[in-house]
Amino acid sequence: MARKTKAEAEKTRRDILHAALDLFYEKGYSKTTFDEIAKRINLTKGAVYWHFRNKPDIVSALIKEAFERVTAVIESHLPDGPGLKTMQTAFVKDAVLIRDNPDYRKFLFFVLFQMEWSEPIFKKIGDSLRDIRHFPLHQTKQALTFAQKSGEISPNINIEETAVAILAFWDGLVRCEISNSSPYDFPTLVNNSFDIVIKGLK
Repeated sequence: MARKTKAEAEKTRRDILHAALDLFYEKGYSKTTFDEIAKRINLTKGAVYWHFRNKPDIVSALIKEAFERVTAVIESHLPDGPGLKTMQTAFVKDAVLIRDNPDYRKFLFFVLFQMEWSEPIFKKIGDSLRDIRHFPLHQTKQALTFAQKSGEISPNINIEETAVAILAFWDGLVRCEISNSSPYDFPTLVNNSFDIVIKGLK
């Protein structure tokens, strides 16, 4: 058999990730096997193992790819400079992607509702994704710090606590949307909700 080119190997890797996401979404993490992932795209189990050592590696790769893709789209639409407007725009653009991109919704449904997060799995996956896990908090704190220094928000606001509260608020909105329990247009809901949050910060 001829050796695969780099492009062919990368396509196989993407196919594995896509098949894995479909199965994780349909069946959950623990009930999905390497055999099933391989069969979904007519590969051998060994071919899947050649690209990924185990299922946590696949989940890590799915999270990294989603983060990179979504971050690139959001950053291309942000206004110049940090601050509250940039923060709000980032959340709204993410909401647009959640509304309009079926694969992104599928990924979020899996991560939020279908992934059986045990402590060992979270530690194994979380350690490899430390920068990604900390990124939203860092960006939110940066926006709030700039807004406070420029007088946009009250000097009495605790930046650390407020950033955590905003991300918890965002997580609740996303869970409501992904579970299809929100009757509203998601980007509009997010924009209006952040108008209320920002008004309170001032």
